[in-house]
Amino acid sequence: MGISQKAVPQIRRHLLWEYDLDAFDYLRSKKIVIERIIERGNLKEWKEMLLFYGKETVLEVARASKQLDRKEKNFTEIFVDSEFNAA
Repeated sequence: MGISQKAVPQIRRHLLWEYDLDAFDYLRSKKIVIERIIERGNLKEWKEMLLFYGKETVLEVARASKQLDRKEKNFTEIFVDSEFNAA
């Protein structure tokens, strides 16, 4: 499953506080958004991230990230296949 046709993921604005969200490109900046949600997001935001970007994209970004630590990467691997990811 690829990137969604949804306008933007519904996440708290303060996760991306330093950006102008009215002009923010969520597709182009997927690495930033995914890393922020993995680091600081709540359950709703994790679900939004997976709905918007898709499991494969989230895992790809997490695995390649130099920002995320091993614990965050491992949690992401577990979460995307867990029952908590159910809609």
